[in-house]
Amino acid sequence: MCYVHLKDDNIEIVLATLTNMNGAREVTRYTGRATSMRVSGENNISTPLHTLETLSYTRLNHVFSLVYTCAILALIYEHILAILHTTSLVSFLIHFSLLLSDIIFSFMWVTTQCFRLRPLKRKTHPENLPSVVQDKDYPALDVFICTADPYKEPPINVVNTALSVMAYDYPTDKVSVYVSDDGGSALTLFAFMEATKFASHWLPFCREKNIMERCPEAYFGSDHVHNWCSETEKIKIMYENMKDKVESVVERGHVGDEHITSEHESQAFKKWTTGFTRQQHPTVIQVLLESEKDKDTTGHGMPNLVYLSREKSRTSPHYFKAGALNALLRVSATMTNAPLVLTQDCDMYSNDPRTPLNALCCILDPTKASSDVAYVQFPQRYYGINKNDIYGSEIKRLFKINAAGMDGLSGPNYVGTGCFFQRRAFFGGPSSQISAEIPELNPNHVRAKSIQSETVIKVAHRVASCNYENGTKWGSKMGFRYGSLVEDYYTGFRLQGEGWRSVFCDPDRAAFLGDVPINLNDVLSQVRRWAVGLLEVAFSKYSPITFGAKSIGLPMGFCYSHYAFWPIWSIPIAIYAFLPSLALLNRVYIFPKVSSPWLYMFLFLGAYGQDLQDFILAGSTFKKWYNDQRMWMIRGVSSHSFGLVDFLLKSLGISAFGFNVTNKVVDDDQRKRYEQGLFEFGIASPLFIPLATIAIINLIAFVVGIAQILKQGHFDEMFIHLGISGFVVANSWPIYEAMVLRVDKGRMPPKVTLISICFAWALYIISFIILRNLDIDI
Repeated sequence: MCYVHLKDDNIEIVLATLTNMNGAREVTRYTGRATSMRVSGENNISTPLHTLETLSYTRLNHVFSLVYTCAILALIYEHILAILHTTSLVSFLIHFSLLLSDIIFSFMWVTTQCFRLRPLKRKTHPENLPSVVQDKDYPALDVFICTADPYKEPPINVVNTALSVMAYDYPTDKVSVYVSDDGGSALTLFAFMEATKFASHWLPFCREKNIMERCPEAYFGSDHVHNWCSETEKIKIMYENMKDKVESVVERGHVGDEHITSEHESQAFKKWTTGFTRQQHPTVIQVLLESEKDKDTTGHGMPNLVYLSREKSRTSPHYFKAGALNALLRVSATMTNAPLVLTQDCDMYSNDPRTPLNALCCILDPTKASSDVAYVQFPQRYYGINKNDIYGSEIKRLFKINAAGMDGLSGPNYVGTGCFFQRRAFFGGPSSQISAEIPELNPNHVRAKSIQSETVIKVAHRVASCNYENGTKWGSKMGFRYGSLVEDYYTGFRLQGEGWRSVFCDPDRAAFLGDVPINLNDVLSQVRRWAVGLLEVAFSKYSPITFGAKSIGLPMGFCYSHYAFWPIWSIPIAIYAFLPSLALLNRVYIFPKVSSPWLYMFLFLGAYGQDLQDFILAGSTFKKWYNDQRMWMIRGVSSHSFGLVDFLLKSLGISAFGFNVTNKVVDDDQRKRYEQGLFEFGIASPLFIPLATIAIINLIAFVVGIAQILKQGHFDEMFIHLGISGFVVANSWPIYEAMVLRVDKGRMPPKVTLISICFAWALYIISFIILRNLDIDI
C-alpha cells in the first residue's frame, strides 16, 4: 500500500504497511517538506537503499559475557571477605581501594557489553536512489564548517575542506556551504575570497575528470593521480598560487591593499575596525557565492558560499562550538533553510563525492521506517597516521566498534563531524515540533528571496547577534545543546532522549578524512577537555544513568553512561599503577599467592582478549591494538585524572576550564619523529609528570622484586605484584626512552624527569612510613 497525504507545505508518504511477527501492524513512512523531495512510484519496496547484517560473533560474546560476569562477582566477593577480616585501618583502606577499583572496572565493562548486544553492518545502495527520488528533487543540503583560530587552524586547510564538499556529486543549486569563523579573522575571509576564484576552475575540473579526491591538497599530494595532463598541471599551478598567497597573508598577519582587487572586497574588509577583536566585534556576514548568480568557467552554477563571524561580546556567553553551530543553524535558515544539514570539522575533508547520496540512502529508504531518523553519522577516519598508530589516534572503539553496536539499538552518538542531520530534528521530538521565535527559523519555512537581498541579510544579522538567544529555547530545547564542552555527545544524547533515532553509515571508502595531533601533549589536552565535558553530562539532571535509562532504555542509557563516566577510568588505573608497586617495594603483599591467582588472570586475559577480538574484526592489527591499550592507560593517569580534577574545581567554583582549540599546525621535525614511531614530549607539560612518576616507581619495584626472588625466593607471594609492575614497565618503554636514551627535541624535558623523581621518592617515603611502621594484616 502506498498513499501521499499533503498538509500545507508538508508531505507524509506512507510507503508500506506490514505485519510483524507479533501480529502488530508496522507503518513505513516519510514525513518532510513537500518542496524537499518527490518519491517515484517505481519499485519503491523492492529496491532497498540500505541493508543490514548482524555481526556473526555476537552470540559468542553473549556467552562469554555471562561467564565473565560470574568471575567479576567472585572477585568482588573475595574483596568483601578480605575487608571483613581486616584488623587495621591501613589494611582496610588498601582492600577498599582494590574493591573500589574493581567495581569501577566492572561498571565500565558492563556498560561496554551493551555495545556488543546487537552490532550491525550497514551497506548502502545509492544506485537504487533513482527509483525513489529524482536528482532534481533531492533535498537541499546546508554544510556547516567551524573554525576558530587562523594560526592553530590554518585557513588554507579550512578552504580545502570547503572545496571538497562544494564539489559533491549533488545538484550544485541545492548545496550551500556556511563557514563560521569564531576567531573573527580577516585572514580567513581573505582565504575564502581567493578560494571562490579557484573554485570556478576546480569544480568543473572535478566533474569532467570524475576524480574521487576532491580536496585539492589531497589530490595533488597523492601518488596515484592517473589523469595527469596539461590541464591538471594548469589547475595545480592555480592551486599553488592561491595557497602561497593565502599563507603569505597569514604569515604577515593582515590583508594588504595589494591583495584587494575590487571595491566589493574593500568594503568587506572595512568591517575590521580598530576596535574589532576576536572577543568583541559585530556580526560579519559575507555572501561569497550565490548559486543563482555565480557560474563556474563552464557556465554551471556554483554552490552558495557564505562567511559568518557571529557577534561577540565579553559580557555575553558564547557557548563555544555549540553556540557557533546554533548561529549557523539560524543564519542558514534565513538564507536557504535546507532540510539536510551536514556538520563538518574544518580539518576533515570529504573523501568521497557520493557521501550525500549514502546519507540519503539511510534517510529516505522506503523499505524501513526513517521518519524518526535525526542524523546519519559517518565515522571519523584519518590520514597521516603512522604505521602502528602510536597515539591510538584512530580511536577505533569510539568511532567504529561502539558506533556499530549502538546502531543495533537506537543509533550511534553524534561525534561532531561527518554527520548529516534532518533540520527538523533540532526543533522538538518526531511528533512534537517546537516553533521558533520568528517564522523564518522554522524548518518548514520556504525561502522566497535571494540570499543577498537586503531583507534576508538584515534578519541574518539579527539572529547572529550575541543577545538573540536571551529568553529563548536555543541550547535547551532547540538546536545544539548547551551545558557541556562536548556539545556533540550531549546534543546526540538529548535528541535520542526526545524520541529520535540515528544511523551509522560506514562505507568501504572513507567518507571523510582528517588530520591528527602528532605530539603527545596535544593528544592528551584534547582528551582532557573531553573528560571535563563528559563529566558535566554525567552529573547533570540529564545523566545517562538516570534520565538516559528512562528516556532511551537501559542498554542505550548504559552506552551513553560508558562515555559520560569515561574519566573515572583514572581512579582504578592510578590505584593499580601505584599501589602494587609501592607495596612490592615495602615487601607487603596484597594479592593472593601464585597458587590462587587464576581469577585475576582470567579477568585480565578475558577483558584484553575480547578487546583484541573487536579490534582485529574491525580491520585493525595487533600492534595498533597494543598501542591503543597503552594509550588507554596513559590517558587514564593523565588526561582523565586532570579532567576529573578540573571538573571538581569547576563544580566548586574555584576555576573554569575553557575551550582550547587543538593545534593543527604541523612541524616538519615532529612529523619525521612521528613517522618513526617516536613519542613527542618536547615541552614541560604537567600531563607528563604522572606518566614519568609511574614509570619510575614501577621500574624500580620490578627490579627490586626480581632481586628479592633471586635472593630470598617468595615468588608465590610476589607473582601478581611483579606481573602488574612488569606490565606497566613494558607499556612505559617510550617514556624511559624519552627520559634517558633520546637527545632530539622530542625527548622528555629534564625538568619533568626531575620533578617526577621527586614525586616518586616522596611517594616511597610516605608508603614506607605507613606500611613499615604500622602493624597491618594484609
